[in-house]
Amino acid sequence: MAAAPGGRGRCVTVPLPLPGAASPPCAATAAASAGGREKAAEVAAMALPVLSSSGVKFRRVLAHFPQELSLAFAYGSGVFRQAGPSAGHSENNMLDFVFAVDDSVTWHMMNLLKNKSHYSFLKVFGPKQISNIQSYGAGIYYNTLVPCNGRMIKYGVISTDALIDDLLHWKTLYVAGRLQKPVKILTQNENGKLQAALVSNLKSAVTAAFLMLPESFSEEDLYMQIAGLSYSGDFRMIIGEDRSKVQNIVKPNVPYFQKLYSNILQDCPQVVYKHHLGRLEIDKSPEGQFTQLMALPKNLQQKITSLVDPPGKNRDVEEILLQVAHDPDCGLVVHQACWHYPLQLIVRPDIWCSGRELKL
Repeated sequence: MAAAPGGRGRCVTVPLPLPGAASPPCAATAAASAGGREKAAEVAAMALPVLSSSGVKFRRVLAHFPQELSLAFAYGSGVFRQAGPSAGHSENNMLDFVFAVDDSVTWHMMNLLKNKSHYSFLKVFGPKQISNIQSYGAGIYYNTLVPCNGRMIKYGVISTDALIDDLLHWKTLYVAGRLQKPVKILTQNENGKLQAALVSNLKSAVTAAFLMLPESFSEEDLYMQIAGLSYSGDFRMIIGEDRSKVQNIVKPNVPYFQKLYSNILQDCPQVVYKHHLGRLEIDKSPEGQFTQLMALPKNLQQKITSLVDPPGKNRDVEEILLQVAHDPDCGLVVHQACWHYPLQLIVRPDIWCSGRELKL
């Protein structure tokens, strides 16, 4: 697995930051920081408490693993309170983590030495084969139902390169979707390309949501649309899981969404952000929608064009997106394209990758 540009940096542990920062207009990808320390300080300045006394708890878990991490974050109902039936039981919920690593083979080799029992029968094939399996699907390998410090945890391992690719281009929208919602970052190194990709992913989420919303909407409407992006094609929202999941995620956590997105909204020239009223107005002209469509991640643009362009015509992507921008159902087309992320429709990587469900 190739190392991410920039190599391993000195890990900077920051207190409870959320990814996202003020930057150029939402159509642009954020430029990499010239100085890693300045960027780390900027991320750290965005700290917001998650659950009381949770910082030490999560870092105690992190201490059980090899420390060669470009990014580590915790997410889900064990970290952020959610509404609904399980609202009062967040302290008993499984803790979910994602670890991004520059060298997957080396990291799995060290983790097998420390935590061999975490792995399914696939451990007998060694770290190289585990890393090969990791490269399929969403590019993430999960160990699940792992007892740690008196709690059950699951953790996914993804290469830094695969993470950056998903953040920038929405290749699968699996980990990128996680990072569009509030997460608790535990450690992050000084890889400027990764830091820029984290911000770019947030801007892409805002842009996609704008296209699916009416001309005027509430801040909560925006966050509902953003939080729903990664669930668009998720079969769990149709069969077997609470259909109000998105609402349960957003309503108790609006301040965290605001922390993630308010600077981006304030700097975006296509929106009037009435922060004191919690309202937004967006440019829904064909010209405005075309600008937004052209700013979408590459893979989502391709899914839109495949819906609109009949087979065999092979028209230019820009020409097709211009046609969509003039379509009164532009937002519906974008929504349908989000449904066409096949990974969400077929499998959950946190189940099929090395879960205890597979353990022999």
